[in-house]
Amino acid sequence: MDKFLEQVLWGNTIRQWSVCILIVVSLCFLLKVFSRVALSRFKAWSQKTNTKLDDYAGELIEKILLPFAYIAAIYVGISTLQRSEQVQKYIHVAFVTVATFFVARLIASVIRRFILNFIESQPEAESRRKQASGIIILVNIVVFVFGFLFLVDNLGYNISTVITGLGIGGIAIALAAQTILGDLFSYFVIFFDKPFEIGDFIKIGDDLGSIEHIGIKTTRIRTITGEQMICSNTQLTGSRIRNFKRMERRRVVQKIGLVYQTPAIMVKQVPEILKKIIEAKPDVIFDRAHFSEFGDFSLNFEYVFFVLSPDYYIYMDRLQQINFDILQEFEKRKIEFAYPTQTIYSVNENKGGISEPSLRKDSVSN
Repeated sequence: MDKFLEQVLWGNTIRQWSVCILIVVSLCFLLKVFSRVALSRFKAWSQKTNTKLDDYAGELIEKILLPFAYIAAIYVGISTLQRSEQVQKYIHVAFVTVATFFVARLIASVIRRFILNFIESQPEAESRRKQASGIIILVNIVVFVFGFLFLVDNLGYNISTVITGLGIGGIAIALAAQTILGDLFSYFVIFFDKPFEIGDFIKIGDDLGSIEHIGIKTTRIRTITGEQMICSNTQLTGSRIRNFKRMERRRVVQKIGLVYQTPAIMVKQVPEILKKIIEAKPDVIFDRAHFSEFGDFSLNFEYVFFVLSPDYYIYMDRLQQINFDILQEFEKRKIEFAYPTQTIYSVNENKGGISEPSLRKDSVSN
């Protein structure tokens, strides 16, 4: 038996191979027991608590720490074997690379969780979560870049040369990509200053639409005509934006005109008629109604009210109901709306001198 165990296979005796396999199997078995017993009980207990921190800790252990522990168990077992210097170097590089990857992944995951916890404590958490995807991507890139530098340093390379090269390259990239970097900084302005969020209905220039996506470089807006409009973040932060979603109530100013033949007593009743019609509508507050001016062809009235909703459809519904009631009430009282008219005076030149002008009234519609 001893002679069999002392036989050499790939530079190690069978005894050494047996010890290596035993160590790997034993460690993996212990890790499996830990996963099935301790970790399962911890996850079951964490589901009963009010905090989500313990749930996240269990998720980190299961998805990051346990896989790395299995790889470390294999590395510990292999470490008991005799290896050439070159093979030892390859194994060390592979293990350090894997360890760096898992550590970087752990750090990125913790930072991501911190960002999401901060967002969930803010109002409009769902839209903010979608908006934070760009920041999370940037955090992952930064963490893995530092992880790469750490790996290079541990492999024996001169990291100062790499950093110098990255610095020079970064300056060149910054000069060549000023627009992209401007959009990136504008993205941070949008995220922290919150001039608008996903789902907000805004007006920029002559365009109106709802925010669909806020990216690192561009923001996508679904316009009221149906097409998708893509704007750079720099353009949005440098423009005057009207955010209708944050409007608590909508002020409405309307004008109507009556014919000059309307009796004065009826003219005095119009503001009160308008007030009663508006006050009868839900989600509407009457402000004022006045006989505002003598127009070119009409007696003009102006009335103002507030719709207690930022929703455009509710605004149009209330306005339509008010217009219907005004039309119906004026028909009942025989109050006539004015329309553009023009009076023309003509002179009869067949008679000597200038005679009394004859009056002709033509109606001109818009």
